[in-house]
Amino acid sequence: MATDATAKFKNPEFRPIPQPPDFHPEITVSAHDGLHFWQFMIAGSVAGCIEHMAMFPVDTVKTHMQALGSCPIRSVSIRQALGSILKSEGPSALYRGIGAMGLGAGPAHAVYFSVYEACKKYFSGGNPSNSAAHAVSGVCATVASDAVFTPMDMVKQRLQLSKSGYNGVWDCIRRVLSEEGFGAFYASYRTTVLMNAPFTAVHFATYEAVKRGLMEFSPDSADDERLVVHATAGAAAGALAAAVTTPLDVVKTQLQCQVHFSPMCFLLAAYLSKFIDSQGVCGCDRFKSSSIGDVVKTIVKKDGYRGLMRGWSPRMLFHAPAAAICWSTYEAGKTFFQELNDSKNRDTIT
Repeated sequence: MATDATAKFKNPEFRPIPQPPDFHPEITVSAHDGLHFWQFMIAGSVAGCIEHMAMFPVDTVKTHMQALGSCPIRSVSIRQALGSILKSEGPSALYRGIGAMGLGAGPAHAVYFSVYEACKKYFSGGNPSNSAAHAVSGVCATVASDAVFTPMDMVKQRLQLSKSGYNGVWDCIRRVLSEEGFGAFYASYRTTVLMNAPFTAVHFATYEAVKRGLMEFSPDSADDERLVVHATAGAAAGALAAAVTTPLDVVKTQLQCQVHFSPMCFLLAAYLSKFIDSQGVCGCDRFKSSSIGDVVKTIVKKDGYRGLMRGWSPRMLFHAPAAAICWSTYEAGKTFFQELNDSKNRDTIT
């Protein structure tokens, strides 16, 4: 707040005091300390919705590639998966499940960014170069936001698959509750957190480091190009984090796209499995348990180790621009609220 106010009320007649060559006062990253908690939530919610809505078709292709990885039908490339979707169902299939995404993305990202900002302030102690604090804050943020987003993410991924048999978001929710129980919505929560913990640790640490690096590289134009700085740093962070965590994302998709039975139904299914195959939503073989190790062994047995990297290219194509869109929108939202707060404070003083 004080830094921004000083910059706005500089006297143009004053001569600048010479500073050492390595002194760059303009690269200090604004912490937006004047923002309220609810303002972080609104900025994050808007950013999350715009990000996921814009990139939803790519996410649909990724889901098809990962869910069909162990099935008889193998869409092993982006072109084949996209062609299969368009040929069998048409362009509208790329947006199946977008309603569930809309219901989950807003609240989840509101929690995501507000928790991150609170934790970053607590752990970093105001030091913008503390990468460890950024990583830990990202992990805290994803644990909280995944608790909100995982149920709708499960619904979204089931609706994205052509053989799911659900007639919309509410039909999927109703049938999952009645047929599989509430626990089915959180079947992949552990895997999601285990995946997103390293993802967000890499993502936030990379974003903050790249952003600061770009501003140090060009301190004179950092203010004018701040949108470009946020977009570039976000794209780099999203791409790197996506590549590192693809195997766990494959496991998560496999778990969310199989049908989960109650204990009694599971015993019946075990008996019937002698006569028929027990399959998941997409036609894939069911796993013996929800153990991450069991799923990994099954994938490696059927598709080899490359099966764990299935969908990595659309995943990177999704997360790089998605992170650029998300961070740019979020930072723009923070700037809007910062200016709004400053305006109110000036009006109060006058």
